[in-house]
Amino acid sequence: ILSLIHGIGSVTTIPFILLMSVMLLVPVQPASAHPQCLDFEPPFKPSWHLEFCTQYEQFGCCDQKTDNMIAERYWDIIDQLEATGHELCADMLKEIMCQECSPYAAHLYDAEDPYTPVRELPGLCFGYCSEFHGKCRHVVKYLTGNQLLWDTSGRDVSTFCSMVDLSDQDYCYPNVLKSPDLNSNLGQVAEDPRGCLQVCLTEVANNLRNPVLMLHSGDGTHRMFVAEQVGFVWVYLHDGSRLEQPFLDMSGEVMTTPWLGDERGFLGMAFHPKYRDNGRFFIYYSIQVNSELEKVRVSEMKVSAHDMNVADLYSERAILEIEEPAANHNGGQLLFGLDGYLYIFTGDGGKAGDPFGKYGNAQNKSALLGKVLRIDVDVSDTRGKQYRIPADNPFLHEQDARPEVYAYGVRNMWRCSVDRGDPVSRYGRGRIFCGDVGQNRYEEIDVIVKGGNYGWRAKEGFECYDVKMCHSSTLNDILPVFAYSHHVGKSVTGGYVYRGCESPNLNGLYIFGDFMSGRIMALEEDKTTGSWKERSVCMGETKTCSFPGLINHHHKFIISFAEDEAGELYFLATAYPSTMSPSGTIFKFMDPSRRAPPGKCKQKPLSVKVRGKKIPFVPRERKSPQFTFCISVVCSYQRSHLT
Repeated sequence: ILSLIHGIGSVTTIPFILLMSVMLLVPVQPASAHPQCLDFEPPFKPSWHLEFCTQYEQFGCCDQKTDNMIAERYWDIIDQLEATGHELCADMLKEIMCQECSPYAAHLYDAEDPYTPVRELPGLCFGYCSEFHGKCRHVVKYLTGNQLLWDTSGRDVSTFCSMVDLSDQDYCYPNVLKSPDLNSNLGQVAEDPRGCLQVCLTEVANNLRNPVLMLHSGDGTHRMFVAEQVGFVWVYLHDGSRLEQPFLDMSGEVMTTPWLGDERGFLGMAFHPKYRDNGRFFIYYSIQVNSELEKVRVSEMKVSAHDMNVADLYSERAILEIEEPAANHNGGQLLFGLDGYLYIFTGDGGKAGDPFGKYGNAQNKSALLGKVLRIDVDVSDTRGKQYRIPADNPFLHEQDARPEVYAYGVRNMWRCSVDRGDPVSRYGRGRIFCGDVGQNRYEEIDVIVKGGNYGWRAKEGFECYDVKMCHSSTLNDILPVFAYSHHVGKSVTGGYVYRGCESPNLNGLYIFGDFMSGRIMALEEDKTTGSWKERSVCMGETKTCSFPGLINHHHKFIISFAEDEAGELYFLATAYPSTMSPSGTIFKFMDPSRRAPPGKCKQKPLSVKVRGKKIPFVPRERKSPQFTFCISVVCSYQRSHLT
């Protein structure tokens, strides 16, 4: 049939039409809502009223420019029909031409396989096609230059309509308009039969060694800075290429090993809110000097005065060092809040059950471990410290409490983010979300507030861990907004509230994952109650994601999530969690059911002066099963749960 439609074969292939006619009697699978356009992208809601194909002005594949182009072609055909004295067939002609604007255009034109030619006529249901053939077959030569279609339109109705029919009767026109399965949730995030939100992915970077974070500098260049656990930070430009020279090489200073799952290394980085003007940024990494006790160090650095893509290695200034009694639970998140202060997220010191002291480090406000710290890095302390304590820090005047402490009772918060707020209402702006890795039973998501006690080691998730401490009247802990058991996953990786432009259906969803299970999850807020409910997220079906550049699988070990300067969402994962293994990949989320109108999300990055060589991006991932499975020895490792 494809060879006939595209004029590839000859008329001698017509007997196959009889075979296809018989095949149409074979039951097909029920339709699944899978809207796609001829440009291999999801449909959208046009920004403005459509003058011609008005039936698709609420949702479809045409903006005003495309709508005008279709109208011009239509009136040209009408003029030719009038000149030749033919029946105008105006209504049916318009209906057929406007199918380019249908949210199911890719189905109607057999464009779902992007590597085969697209139909020149949309798929017409047999009854509608019979009417068209009887009244308007003379119009075919004005709609297409395909000689075979011209010739076949002059033959009997069965021959012609078998050529332009679709095997899936739910998608042919006009059945596609009538199917409740297709149209009841059109434009909403596609769900599979289990109610799981289906998303697709785009690969944006690869060949990375345990990529622990990706962040932008907020300077208008839309560069992304990707850090490997071993201590390298790489610059990725807006066009997807990577600079050959690293932005930062701390591999000689950072303490790390090739052991599977070793948590030590380069763990955090944050750009100053005024980085564009002052070139300052901050890093968090593991160190060991002269076989002494291991530490985590927070340092300030500056960009080179001569190259905007290279850090000044001689500018490092340590501002805080904390001794680590064990190799795990090193924390590692740095971020700036909307208040302009630097937030530092430390682990509880490691081992199992926070065994340090009478109550553990996390509940001990005189210790810096198991805490959220907040400091002012723009002013030095009069006593020689490289920072100042903000005047409203909650325990500033509490005896025996460290003044840096902003919140406490955390185990090992792995990846936190600041909500940039709803793009219109600004709702949620400034909230800090964190994933806190649990001990034996539960993982949790927390929203950080000033002075908050997040319960560890008294509690794990919503449940008691240390029963005596748990029932203390002085605990006064803040419960997680969400917790899940180890039947789901065993090491949470905190994410972001999506506030991007390209996938409007995802706006407001907090998307996160689990390092061990490779599961991606989402939370949706009930704004009336402030509570959050889980929305399952899964990879779209192969058919849903079978367009150029899209994939529906990822590596299992989800290390981190990221947000670019425009608010689009990514995650970083590896197939083999070793600092020496170049199997790390960065994936970008895409909602296959709806996109923003063309042009709305265009970015105009500031120019980046590149002195060295650029390495173009070459994708490595192919269409394959759900995700890359790990070898048994890796799967047996449980990050952050070692005793």
